[in-house]
Amino acid sequence: MLRPESPDNAPPARPAGPAPQRSADPDLERRIAAFTAGFSERGGYRTPVDQERLAFTKAFAHLLDGDPEAARTGFSEIDFALRTVTDGVGGHRYAEVADGVSESGHTSRGWGRVYVDLDRPARWSVQVPHPVADSRTELLGARVLRGAPGGVLVLAGAHRDAGEDGAADVAHRDDSVFHAVVEELARRNLPGVQLHGFADESFRGRDVVVSTGAGDSALADAEQLTAALRRDGLEVCTAYSARCKLAGRENEQGRTAADRQSRFLHVELNKTLRGDDRGLDRAAAAITTLTERWSRR
Repeated sequence: MLRPESPDNAPPARPAGPAPQRSADPDLERRIAAFTAGFSERGGYRTPVDQERLAFTKAFAHLLDGDPEAARTGFSEIDFALRTVTDGVGGHRYAEVADGVSESGHTSRGWGRVYVDLDRPARWSVQVPHPVADSRTELLGARVLRGAPGGVLVLAGAHRDAGEDGAADVAHRDDSVFHAVVEELARRNLPGVQLHGFADESFRGRDVVVSTGAGDSALADAEQLTAALRRDGLEVCTAYSARCKLAGRENEQGRTAADRQSRFLHVELNKTLRGDDRGLDRAAAAITTLTERWSRR
């Protein structure tokens, strides 16, 4: 179990982590872009059975607890690989949990990836449930992960429309590996921010919608993030204090966080803001004002 930091309880030293392997691309953002490049609405997702979700969650818990060998064994039982990736931007080391078929290839399962800071204990998460479908949120997730120590990036592994009957829309399902990972993080009381995107015409005049989802444990966090976004001149609708479209009240990860009184933010960004690197940097910088504080928990 991860313990909150206090003056008398310094974070435990992290183990060396999984044995380093040479990455096909040492740039974390490009690596994630290569992984998501083949996502399609035409298949590529299979709902995991209960035993598979449980096996993944147990292995992930070992990783958070600083036992990479137990984690590696657990992941291998469901054909996932545990690698160390050293990001060429900043040189930080991350554990990468990825489908074991290949470093960048896809399988028909579409269960996603997880990246965990190996240099500091896990303190917060950034979640990307709709990569490609909410264009460039996967790249924003990588930039947010880089922004502060102690982060965990939870990345869905398929287009939201890839599964039958909405099965791959992990933000609205509780039977995915994505949800199981976020549930474990909420169980450990790690705050999280989930990234979404909307078309400009869906909410004209607004750049961002900030919400606490189904709960209200993250009100102070929402206010801090809103202030940072507004300082940068962005138009924000504050779903935690006003009526807004796209408030994410039905988000399953938000519901789980609310049940556990864990802090959760649901953040929607318009397409213009996500459309170029400057916009992504603006969003990442605002979110980093929050994750930097979370990293000092």
